[in-house]
Amino acid sequence: MKLFVAVLLFYILKHTSGQPDIRGFISIDCGIPDNSSYQDLTSSIVYVSDHDFISLGQNRNISSDYIKPSLAWRNYNVRFFPDGTRNCYTLRSLVAGNKYFVRATFYYGNYDGLNKLPVFDLYLGANYWHEVKFRGSSAVNWMDIIVVAPADYLQVCLSTLYPQSNSSQYIVLINSNRFNMGPTDNNIVRTTPARTREGNGKSPQRQQLLQVADLFLLEDIAWETVMQTAATPVNGSRIDFSWDPSDPSVNISSRYFFVFYFAELQSVASNALRQFDIIVNNSTWNPQPYTPPFLFADSISGTVQGQERYNISLVATKNATLPPILNAMEMYLIKPISLNPRAMMAIQETFGVSKNWMGDPCSPKAFAWEGLNCTYPPAGLSRITALNLSSNGLVGSIATYFGDLKALQYLDLSHNNLYGSIPDVLGQLPLLVFLDLSSNDLSGPIPYSLLRKSHNGTLSIRLGNNANLCGNGTTTTCGSGRKKMKGALLTAIVIPIVAVIALFVLSIFLLCKEKAKRLEKGGFEAVFLGYLENGNPVAVKVRSESSSQGGKEFLAEAQHLTRIHHMNLVSLIGYCKDKNHLALVYEYMPEGNLQDHLRDTSTSKSLTWEQRLQIALDAAQDLGAKIADFGLTKVFSDSKTHITTEPAGTMGYLDPEYYRSYQISEKSDVYSFGVVLLALITGRSPVVPINDSMSIHIGEWVHQNLDQGSTESIIDPNMGGVYDVNSVWKVSNLALHCKQEISRERPTMTDVVAQIKESMELEAPPDDRSYAGNGSAFGVEGSVGKISQASPGPAMR
Repeated sequence: MKLFVAVLLFYILKHTSGQPDIRGFISIDCGIPDNSSYQDLTSSIVYVSDHDFISLGQNRNISSDYIKPSLAWRNYNVRFFPDGTRNCYTLRSLVAGNKYFVRATFYYGNYDGLNKLPVFDLYLGANYWHEVKFRGSSAVNWMDIIVVAPADYLQVCLSTLYPQSNSSQYIVLINSNRFNMGPTDNNIVRTTPARTREGNGKSPQRQQLLQVADLFLLEDIAWETVMQTAATPVNGSRIDFSWDPSDPSVNISSRYFFVFYFAELQSVASNALRQFDIIVNNSTWNPQPYTPPFLFADSISGTVQGQERYNISLVATKNATLPPILNAMEMYLIKPISLNPRAMMAIQETFGVSKNWMGDPCSPKAFAWEGLNCTYPPAGLSRITALNLSSNGLVGSIATYFGDLKALQYLDLSHNNLYGSIPDVLGQLPLLVFLDLSSNDLSGPIPYSLLRKSHNGTLSIRLGNNANLCGNGTTTTCGSGRKKMKGALLTAIVIPIVAVIALFVLSIFLLCKEKAKRLEKGGFEAVFLGYLENGNPVAVKVRSESSSQGGKEFLAEAQHLTRIHHMNLVSLIGYCKDKNHLALVYEYMPEGNLQDHLRDTSTSKSLTWEQRLQIALDAAQDLGAKIADFGLTKVFSDSKTHITTEPAGTMGYLDPEYYRSYQISEKSDVYSFGVVLLALITGRSPVVPINDSMSIHIGEWVHQNLDQGSTESIIDPNMGGVYDVNSVWKVSNLALHCKQEISRERPTMTDVVAQIKESMELEAPPDDRSYAGNGSAFGVEGSVGKISQASPGPAMR
């Protein structure tokens, strides 16, 4: 079957009323020469060639027998597809979450000389849109749809087969009918007569048509020409009409979106009133009697469940002296959009997969994509259950989009060139029973979520031939087999103005380290108290000769720290490296760090819940307690939890997306701040031991306890039970929200500050004691980053 399309219109909907911004038009004339364009003389719309939107198909003019002056120029030629059974236009550079309007126009015009009217199906990506069927060779078919874009592109596909249904959080609105209550130009809007009657039994022809030349369109709420006319009863007090959906797929579970358009076109006298109710199937839509605004467009919209017939009435109120009016109405069938295509297209673009991947991965069933299997239940979703991309030359980190394939049971990514860490989203796939990541170059810890499933026998996992991958998730050194950097030359890579200071501190330390005061032992092996020439104390974090952390990792951490400048970050004074030693020099916080105060059981240092909230608020809004770069400067209090990896920073706090992209963002801070909040609540380090051989991330531990309905079990006992449990619960949920695996799902720091303030309002202070964040003598350290959710990490400084 030869498929063809004549015109595609495409533009963004800016407003919730669902109306177009004309400046956002992309008008495509399908079938004109490549890279050509023209301006329509009637509408002034500029049409461009479809060359950049599709690579398949051929161009052809319609038969000369059908070329007439009344026929729009855009219908003179078509693109047809003699070979493909499914062909897709790709509309790119969109914004995910925005609403877009797409119109496809079809005109046969006997372009092929066969005088045989075609029949085919139209899809929006994975989702069935409408059947295209012609009433005659000169009939113009058009289809409208409004869609909330699930990604940065949309695909409009033509196919000869019927689809399977899909559903998800995204929807499309398919135009099912449109009534214009007055004279109109069919080039602007297509009208379909409705069975209409007036309340007094008069025929539809007895409706009075109101018309006005000048109308102010509020935010482009409807097309100007349409809104300049309206219908009103000649003698009656109500307008009644019914509408029967023509889509055979509509049933009781379907939903429609109705939009009524109004504009008062008459100057209403001061002693007159036009006021009415809008009733759909005996349900009144307007909460109070409605009066349309004078010479301004307005709309009322809502959703209704699927019915065989919709009875619609506009009924004047008892106080009204004028009958109701109606300018226009639109009905849209609401259909869901599957997330499978979005995830698969993202995977295709990320790795450059060259297969027969076009349109929907699963539907139609006969054209499912190569390398995957789908399930086709009698009713409901078609879902991807197996994906085999082994030996496909994939290069890069494992994309988090795999986590969107919620029905996936089998995933094979073996024998590729994948590197970086294993994302925890794979462990969150609820139905996954087989995972093969062998023969790649993966590194870092194995997410605990995968280890747990493997241990309990619900997941078969293959990880062989990944030399830098930690084998059991609890190893104290990760990637220690990597080649160390060589060179005997002393390297000073410091903030320029303090280079001499840093070298001086390191020199003094190397001469006097036997007498130096050790502050603590941590991820950088040791932290010492030192003094500059002017007598100012500094904290010197030094790597000893036996440390497993290599020079490459040190440079990655130190170079990143030099780019961080913040009033609430513990200042990095400088850093140095020679053949045998590595050192970071920080300002010294004399009262220790937050972890010292959380773990101290004495009454002199124990923090109340009110004080902990104030610390969190100060840190979040840049007011009080010092933050030493959450993930990049933590030290370990327990060497058993120390894992050294190439990405800069401390395990437990660092954003897992950083391990894949090496990019820090505001959402990385949000993740790490979430870990700090969990430490404030629990008094625990980011890694919580569950037995002698295994630990889990604090987030996983909190999740487990909250899932059992036990908020009290996560609260630090050092608070002595003095807290509002609702306040603690609210902060706990905020913390878990902050540490979502995918950064775009995390709140902003502005949201965090607002929610902490709400939690403080729930906390009634037990006495007059208060904690002033600006007067704090100790520092809060947390991350400019995070780790995989279940990977071991350090204690908080």
